[in-house]
Amino acid sequence: MFPRVARYISKRGGSFDEAKDIFQEAVVIYYEKITGRGVDEVQNTDAYLMGIARHLWIKACKDKARLANDSRDADVADNKELNASERVLGFLTVAGQKCMELLHAFYYDKQNMKEVATNFGFSSERSATVQKFKCLEKVRDIVKRRSLIYEDFLD
Repeated sequence: MFPRVARYISKRGGSFDEAKDIFQEAVVIYYEKITGRGVDEVQNTDAYLMGIARHLWIKACKDKARLANDSRDADVADNKELNASERVLGFLTVAGQKCMELLHAFYYDKQNMKEVATNFGFSSERSATVQKFKCLEKVRDIVKRRSLIYEDFLD
């Protein structure tokens, strides 16, 4: 059952650790409902657990989006001199030309991973996906470092 939940969450941008947390929480909820007489009889335990996991993942995504919006609103207020596209372009430039081109091809040109692999000379779609992930991680690290430097500057 866990592999099914992990696959569902992975396809929706979640990590393995998030999948473990969601699955564990789903099992606890299921157990509490069964022992607390919240549910009389479950015909398909796997489907019931999957439904709970889906609900928990959707709730977690909404919570993340809400936190991201709150954080983004604070950043916009603090950095009025730079608009969002200038900041993103700056982060991508620091990440490197190849990363910028790869992310541009995927997100802006809407190329699928097979096209990206072919156009950038990767041996497989998986290699292209891994490289895209590494580029995104590089950009995230740059953003984190810059926000830490900015916080230190304010202190």
